[in-house]
Amino acid sequence: MAVPDRPPLAVVIVTYSSGKVVEGCLRSLDAALAGAGPARVVVVDNASADDTVERVREVAPEAEVIQTGRNAGFAAGVNAGIAAAPGCDVLVLNPDIRLAPGSVLPLRQALALPGTGIAAPRLTGETGTLHLSLRRRPTVPRALGEALLGGHRAGRVPALGELVVDPAAYDRPQVVDWVAGAAWMISRACLDALDPLDERYFLYSEETEYMLRAGEAGFAVRYEPRAVAVHLGGEQSTSSRLWALSSANRVRMHRERYGRPRGQLMRLAVGLNELVRAVARGGAGGRRHRAALRQLVPLREWPLLPGGEPAPGRPTTASPGYVCFSAQDWWYHNRAHSDFQLMRSVAAHRKVLVVNSIGMRMPMPGRSTQVLRRVGRKLRSVAMLVRRPLRELPGFYVMSPLPLPFYGSPLARRVNALLVRAQVLAVSRALGLRHPVIMVTIPTAWDVVRPMRRHALVFNRSDRHSSFPESDRPTIEALERGLLERSDHVVYVSTALMGEESGMTGDRAHFLDHGVDTDHFRRRPESEQPADLRAIPGPRVGFFGALDDYLVDFDLLERLAVELPGVSLVLIGDATVPMERLTRHPNVHWLGFRPYEQIPAYGSGFDVAIMPWLDNPWIRHSNPIKLKEYLALGLPVVSTDFQELAGYADRVRIAGGGDLFVDAVRATLRDGGLQPADAIRGSVLGASWSSRAAQLMALAEPSPGPR
Repeated sequence: MAVPDRPPLAVVIVTYSSGKVVEGCLRSLDAALAGAGPARVVVVDNASADDTVERVREVAPEAEVIQTGRNAGFAAGVNAGIAAAPGCDVLVLNPDIRLAPGSVLPLRQALALPGTGIAAPRLTGETGTLHLSLRRRPTVPRALGEALLGGHRAGRVPALGELVVDPAAYDRPQVVDWVAGAAWMISRACLDALDPLDERYFLYSEETEYMLRAGEAGFAVRYEPRAVAVHLGGEQSTSSRLWALSSANRVRMHRERYGRPRGQLMRLAVGLNELVRAVARGGAGGRRHRAALRQLVPLREWPLLPGGEPAPGRPTTASPGYVCFSAQDWWYHNRAHSDFQLMRSVAAHRKVLVVNSIGMRMPMPGRSTQVLRRVGRKLRSVAMLVRRPLRELPGFYVMSPLPLPFYGSPLARRVNALLVRAQVLAVSRALGLRHPVIMVTIPTAWDVVRPMRRHALVFNRSDRHSSFPESDRPTIEALERGLLERSDHVVYVSTALMGEESGMTGDRAHFLDHGVDTDHFRRRPESEQPADLRAIPGPRVGFFGALDDYLVDFDLLERLAVELPGVSLVLIGDATVPMERLTRHPNVHWLGFRPYEQIPAYGSGFDVAIMPWLDNPWIRHSNPIKLKEYLALGLPVVSTDFQELAGYADRVRIAGGGDLFVDAVRATLRDGGLQPADAIRGSVLGASWSSRAAQLMALAEPSPGPR
């Protein structure tokens, strides 16, 4: 059996206190994948109260574990796992599934058939007993047929039963309306074409709704009996609460798809089914059916999460949206910055508006570099108005308000805040963002957001901006203090800065490390590297990122060029200083700004990656994103020292300035990195931006309601 030409595969397992069963699921994967090629494993844990996470890390240390921080339901977990696997087909598994050896290849082959969007295996019990997993489209007549005849009798007549009961039907591959969602593989094309799973259902009917949507969009749901999975299952049949939730969600789904009148008919049909069984079985046997009736009469609009809060809505509509005041500008800064990365991952689940930087000071001659260029690019950014820049994320919006960044004057600050707030509120209302989670990265946004109604306020403390050389330090410090004292949550990437400010933040402070897009930052072969890079002779010592005079030690770069004349120094990024002092050396190649999409191809051609930072307060409180990007490319890294680097000493050569740095680069060129390239890359595979976004959402969304 040939392996089809498919996108890479990711296995997503959603857990909730699944410690007793998840080991068996993980242990079955190696044999199940035989002949099908490798797969990423993503385990999304919905705040398990047992040792689930510890068991996963022990049994499958290579698995990426996403801890959502709360039990938001199965659909929310699946969505988080899918978001962590961009570009992949996704196999969704319950933790109590045991895949039979060789089961993945038939599913991959089924998914490769024209028009197929979802493939599902044959399900059995532990003894091999067939589980009836195939279903017809839910209708009111079928629900009535099951109420009056029973599910198995009604299932013999397609018009009267939803359940496919003929055992012979399970011996042949076929297209069906939907299947029980304990194990199902979704094609990347289907995932890209449809909205995510609807998170309002919490449990049950979310897979039904998704598969019906897939069929209506032209993606067939295909059953493949050559693939076999053992499903332990059984909890729904013994839990009155889960049985009741399943019954109620059948009605909710019908109401959402066909409107309230037909939803009421389905409610009567399902209620009749539960009433008949409650009367027939009586006593303890009818307990679950009586529980279902109590949910159906009256029927709550949507189920509550375990903590008592409402289940979130479909990601792009009913959930609390996000408004992010960024410290960068989408249209001309590097899009690898943390606020952009976090918001892109959040936008897979929620509607997001990114507000481009409103600045910290008006550029002035004698105080700022490249004044006209800075003003010009900001005006061009403002002219972009509001846009959706990412086709694959229709809920992701970017706007550039027109600011008046005269922050030294109290009156000018008030006028600027009113101006920017009016623009942001107008766009937010047009997008339906009435009470969003507001995330602030740039402290000058404090004046703007202070009176805004919101679900929660998160201060993304990525840097100490008052240390920025061009800032009005007293003013920026006062704005930072306001955010530190009044935000619902303060998230840090620097443990040093978090410790220094703990007196102001207390238990509202949280460490949220940077992530990395490991699918994007993968090593490209030489044939895929840019021509201008390939034209530069090796060995190449490289740097990509902003070449800012308050971050980068240009003296150290020049020293590298002079003392390693046989080495090409490749610099990629926008510069805030004249570069002639470096480019006059024949072995220095400054390629200027390159789009984020091209950076991994350039980095793949480096023999050594460097981080030659200055020793100043800004750097001491930093945690450069490029570190994980270098590591994801499997590159050996040489860096000057800063506190957050302590956890990377086994992978990064840490050196002081001058001779020590040059010697470290020379040794790395001679001996290679401290670890093999695969091990270096493997060390950051669990650090996805989607897992960081899940942590952020878990912090922000349980916050108190609008105020």
